[in-house]
Amino acid sequence: MSEGRRRLTPHERRSQLLDVGAEMFARHSYEDVHMEGIAARAGVSRGLLYRYFSTKRDLFAAIFERDSERLLASSPIDPALPMAEQVKAGIDAHLDYFTTHRNNILTANRGALAGDPTVQEIISDELATLHARLLDALGGHGRNRHVTSVALHGWLAFVRAVCVEWLEGSPLSRDEIRELCIRNLASLFPEHIEPAAAPSG
Repeated sequence: MSEGRRRLTPHERRSQLLDVGAEMFARHSYEDVHMEGIAARAGVSRGLLYRYFSTKRDLFAAIFERDSERLLASSPIDPALPMAEQVKAGIDAHLDYFTTHRNNILTANRGALAGDPTVQEIISDELATLHARLLDALGGHGRNRHVTSVALHGWLAFVRAVCVEWLEGSPLSRDEIRELCIRNLASLFPEHIEPAAAPSG
């Protein structure tokens, strides 16, 4: 059997189906993507596709989780950088992610799966990881750490809401969204991010 026609391993097949599904969800709304079309695009039978993902929602959730894991892997906290630069890099990574995966972000936050427990758990896990990273970077002990934790929960929710609104057609530019998020964090933690360090346009 030639290399080009060798049988894919289960891991390779699953990755292929995720790639094809991701491509179709990126091009079309969730409602307009169908399992039959994904199977045809991947060159597999519907039965094989359903063997890996029993529903369209399951496939979407797997794609969404993989994308979330990739985002987190690509945006670690770098303690060697000033906090303002770390936050700027993190927000840029998120804006890139939101732009690249616009349809999926809107589906998960405002669309068909905004109330889906599996998808919402993925979002919660992502936010929890970001929260833990930022909390460790900002430091603090005892009550101060608790106050910082609560403030970070609010800030992360703010950032996500602002970015989702931006995807839906906010008149603000990408730079303005980034500046808004950084200045909001600076107002909460001026001792770590001086307002003057936040970009001014």
